[in-house]
Amino acid sequence: MPSGSRPACFYLQGWREADIQPVTVIIEKVQLQTLATGLEQMLVEITHQNPALAGSTAEFDADKMHISPPVDPLFRAGEMGLGYDAEQDLIVILVREIVAEDGDPEEASVVRFWCTRQQAGGLAAWSAEVVQHGRQICPQCGQPMEPEGHFCPKKNGHKH
Repeated sequence: MPSGSRPACFYLQGWREADIQPVTVIIEKVQLQTLATGLEQMLVEITHQNPALAGSTAEFDADKMHISPPVDPLFRAGEMGLGYDAEQDLIVILVREIVAEDGDPEEASVVRFWCTRQQAGGLAAWSAEVVQHGRQICPQCGQPMEPEGHFCPKKNGHKH
């Protein structure tokens, strides 16, 4: 990655049943890619181990996949994990707050996003699609370009 550039950030958002406000965390692009792959693999494994269950699809309603305001992230994600509650037939996405090198991992905040297998399949498909449609990369400096142009340091700041 070029010096001075930052990894792409994405939001993972869900709602608590009793709350009106969404719960939002910041995740990196590689975490989103890993989450999508992990969910896809988990869904295949669940179906393989439980052939009596109805299969889940990768369908989603794009209008429902966008984040909702207020976007006030609780934290930036560090570790993420997946689990499955067979009794409830629900998948959990566990997100643990990133901890500074000198920080205590036991004090990190944790969020659990529970979803159906159908929701997980839709999230995996949406995530893969979002990651594929990233911003174009500048051939000169390797940094992402905005649709309206880019001030490239290799071009002395001239917009192209």
